[in-house]
Amino acid sequence: MEPGNNTQIPEFLLLGFSEGPELRPLIFGLFLSMYLITVFGNLLIILAVSSDPHLYTPMYFFLSNLSFVDICLTSTIIPKMLQSTQTQRKVITYEGCIVQVYFYLFFAGLDDLLLNVMAYDRYVAICHPLHYTVIMSPWFCGLLVLLSWVLSSMHSLLQSLMILRLSFCSDLEIHHFFCETTWLIQLACSDPFLNNMVMSFGSVILGGGPLAGILYSYSKIVSSICGISSAQGQCKAFSTCASHLSVVSLFYCSALGVYLSFTATHSSHTSAIVSVMYTVVTPMLNPFIYSLRNKDINRALKRFFGMETFRKGPFTLS
Repeated sequence: MEPGNNTQIPEFLLLGFSEGPELRPLIFGLFLSMYLITVFGNLLIILAVSSDPHLYTPMYFFLSNLSFVDICLTSTIIPKMLQSTQTQRKVITYEGCIVQVYFYLFFAGLDDLLLNVMAYDRYVAICHPLHYTVIMSPWFCGLLVLLSWVLSSMHSLLQSLMILRLSFCSDLEIHHFFCETTWLIQLACSDPFLNNMVMSFGSVILGGGPLAGILYSYSKIVSSICGISSAQGQCKAFSTCASHLSVVSLFYCSALGVYLSFTATHSSHTSAIVSVMYTVVTPMLNPFIYSLRNKDINRALKRFFGMETFRKGPFTLS
C-alpha cells in the first residue's frame, strides 16, 4: 500500500506474543483468568464502598473511582486480545485501532491522575487532620475527580487526533497485543516528528506532573510522621499510606519498565511482556493490596454478603 489517505487503510495486524500453537491455550487461559480476577476484585471494591455508609469518605470515594478505571483499562485491551488468540484472527480495523488508542490513553492517564489525587488526600489527612473534613469536602472531591477525567480525555483526544494525521505504508504489523501509540508512529510513512514531540510533551505533563505531586505529598507526609513522638503513632500514620504507596510504586515501576524495555532493547517481545505488568497485572493486584489489611473493606464485604464471619480468602485477612 502506498502512503496516502488514512481512510484507505483496511486494518492492522496485532502480532501479540507471536506464540506457537501449543502455547495458545495456556496464554488464553492465563489472560482470561487475570481479566476475570481484575474485574471481580475491583467490582467487589466498588460494591463494598457503595453499600456501606461508613465508607462514604474521600479516601474510599477515590478508591472506588480507581477500581472502576482499572476495570475499564483492562476491558479496553484484554477482550480483543482474547478474541484474537482464540480465533487466530489478529486483525484490527483502522477505526478500531484509533478507538483503542483513545480509551487506553484515557484510562491509563486517569489512573495516574487519580493516584495523585489520592496522595493529596493522604497528605491532608496526615498533615492537616483538624482541617481534613473542611478541605476534602464532597464538592471538592467531586471536582478533583472531574478535573482528572477532563484532563485525561483532552490528552487522549489530542494523541488520537495526532495519529489520524499520519499516513501508513504496506507494513501494517504491530508487534504488540494492542494498538500502542509508539508502534503506530513507527509504522508511519509520513514525518512523525510532530507526533513524537506531542507524545513526549504529553508524557511529561501527564506522567511527570502527577509523579511530582505524589513525591511532594509524601515528602510532607514523611516529615509530618517524623515529627510524631510515639512509635505507635508513627506506625498508625504510615499504615494509612502503605496501600497507596504500594500501588503507586507498582504503577510507576511497571510504567518505567515499559519505557526502558522499548528505548533500551527495542525488543517487541520484551516490550509486550513488560506491558502486561502495566495494563493487566497492576489493575489485578490493586484490590488485593487495598483489601488484604483493610478492616473497613472486609467489614463492608461481610455486610454486603450478609455474613457474620468471613473466612480467609483473597480479599480478607483475619
